[in-house]
Amino acid sequence: MTAISSVPFGSTKSLAILSWLLLSGDAASFPAQQKPDAKISQDECDDLLALANSNHVVMRGLEAFRQVAGDDGCADWAATALAAEQARIDNAVSFLRRICDAFEAEGYDVTVIKSLDHWPDLGSDLDLYTNTEPSDVLRLMTQRFQAEIAPRSWGDRLANKWNFVIPGLPEAVEIHMGRLGQTGEQIAIATALARRARDIQVGKYTFRVSAVSDRLMISTLQRMYRHFYFRLCDIVDSSSVVESGAIDYEDLRTSAKAAGIWEGVATYLVIVSDYVKHYRGEGLDLPSFVRASAQFGGDKLTFRREFLRVPILPESAALYAAQLTTLLRNRELMSSARLSLLPYLATAAAVGQKITGSDKGIW
Repeated sequence: MTAISSVPFGSTKSLAILSWLLLSGDAASFPAQQKPDAKISQDECDDLLALANSNHVVMRGLEAFRQVAGDDGCADWAATALAAEQARIDNAVSFLRRICDAFEAEGYDVTVIKSLDHWPDLGSDLDLYTNTEPSDVLRLMTQRFQAEIAPRSWGDRLANKWNFVIPGLPEAVEIHMGRLGQTGEQIAIATALARRARDIQVGKYTFRVSAVSDRLMISTLQRMYRHFYFRLCDIVDSSSVVESGAIDYEDLRTSAKAAGIWEGVATYLVIVSDYVKHYRGEGLDLPSFVRASAQFGGDKLTFRREFLRVPILPESAALYAAQLTTLLRNRELMSSARLSLLPYLATAAAVGQKITGSDKGIW
């Protein structure tokens, strides 16, 4: 059994604790010598909560932490944090259902993407996809919800997405319209998204969400082609999907190849498997053709500024080049032109990050 003190990828103690609790599958197996007790400092508690929050695992992580901590101050602290997070989630999901109802009442398609992948946790904003004309969406959001339209970055405009701020909802609502991907280059995935979507039950509500293959491709686009970092929720969410047996790998490979991101999807899954293996002793049961297509694995991850970082050069740059090559080969010239802007925008983002210290840069 891997000792929790064996910190992965240059991580902190808080990341090691959360990873163990989320991935070991058995809180009782938590190493006795590392078991949290009343002696844990408030600063350590605050650090754990901050990391759980930024990695979208507050509900799952702190519930497991509370079970391990036992009846002491740690358990009380965790229970308080869990109650506050549950109230936030309940409010956000209620708004999300109202927004979807409004779309459906107008006859507009709407699919929830990313946000509900983390359930029972929830991300820091609400993400939706629709094929509806932007003018109709803007009218609906401003008139029905008195939403304010947030300023749009260069990346937002290229990706064809808008952010809305709604009174009474702390989370922004991000709506992607007709395109997906960092520069809006992904038409293949976007075109089929609504048709392939499925219904899931979330608490007392039913939502239309992306198909499993589409969900994994969207996660890959976000992690391997945009942000270049993983959150713990990505590891936990994707490992759960693999273990559920819900993935049609042939469909995933066909769809991802058409989008030019198959190598990225395979790499994403192998990274998840490698991280799981670090804490469980064995990785995920992935088909051999997935592993064969992966360009690198979890050994390339590093932990900096609260996230597990994916190397950009040369690893992720090679994935970008493969995506661009596929789009050019498919004669998707407009999408290729959009994607070809990425190196220049990335340079601008890097400069912006040095100036502002923000990971988001121009995105």
